[in-house]
Amino acid sequence: MGRISSPFIFFILALTASNAHAAPPATLIHQQAQNQTLQDIGWRLAQGNARFCNKVQQSTGLQLQDMRSYKAPDTVRQVLGLNGDFAVASIARGSPAQGAGLMTNQEVLAVAGQRLDVWPAAKQLDWKRQARAQDAIDRALERNGSVAITLATGQTVELRGTPICATRFDLAGKGDHAVAEGRRIIVGADFPGFGYLEDEFAAAIAHEAAHDWLDHQTWLNAHGRKQKHIRLTEREADRLMPWLLANAGYDPAAALRFMKRWGPHHDGGVFRKRTHDGWDERAQAIAEEVEIVSKRMAASGSADWRNFFRRDVAIAPPDQSRVVE
Repeated sequence: MGRISSPFIFFILALTASNAHAAPPATLIHQQAQNQTLQDIGWRLAQGNARFCNKVQQSTGLQLQDMRSYKAPDTVRQVLGLNGDFAVASIARGSPAQGAGLMTNQEVLAVAGQRLDVWPAAKQLDWKRQARAQDAIDRALERNGSVAITLATGQTVELRGTPICATRFDLAGKGDHAVAEGRRIIVGADFPGFGYLEDEFAAAIAHEAAHDWLDHQTWLNAHGRKQKHIRLTEREADRLMPWLLANAGYDPAAALRFMKRWGPHHDGGVFRKRTHDGWDERAQAIAEEVEIVSKRMAASGSADWRNFFRRDVAIAPPDQSRVVE
């Protein structure tokens, strides 16, 4: 639904390194709450649709934070009550990490037996070590199906993974758009969806997830990023929203409610992007898809979009004038 510039990979704390500052405690806590909401919704969508995604990974729902990724690490440590650099950033609702009893801002010493604080990092604004820690969790899950998290108390918690669609979710410190980048979804802290009902906000996230899970980046790279091609992928992302919502336990009609709420204020009228249909056209297409999804749910109890979702991009011929390397 827009473009956000960010250097990060998935599961980076709400206050990103590019925008981090010595934020007042209320600001930090507010963005942590936003991040928690995003991770809860992302987990629910990714876990609920895992059986239909082509790319699946193991996940625990645990997100870490590194104080060195902030502009003022000492200030953030004080606000969060930490002695060291690493702590829990969020724990997705319904995930294995929640079931293990972990808590947000709980201090973490090691992942899979690796001490995190011995890894080199700049004194501030360094996101790389945090990304390395998250990658270590993913590697352990891929290798063993579980990962050991050692807390500052000395307690070690063994977390087992569960399959999710291979996607990461980031909250950017600034920006009012959401964007899919292939294997991650970035949502700006000022995105209006944070003020919507949860299922309507989930619809917005589902739209971006649809881009990733239908592999639109690869298709556009092969066919060219002409307006007509982007419009096809946007139509697919709109229509897949109710399917993804249904499998996550949300009301598929929330996709339609989201478009009716968001569209009139962000459509742009005669100045709208030609890569998107008008919001009313989009709403009509979503409404038709909701009926299809409702019938699938009634018949089988799931919305099998891998086998029953009608693709648009499959019928669009490649741009023969474009050289693909």
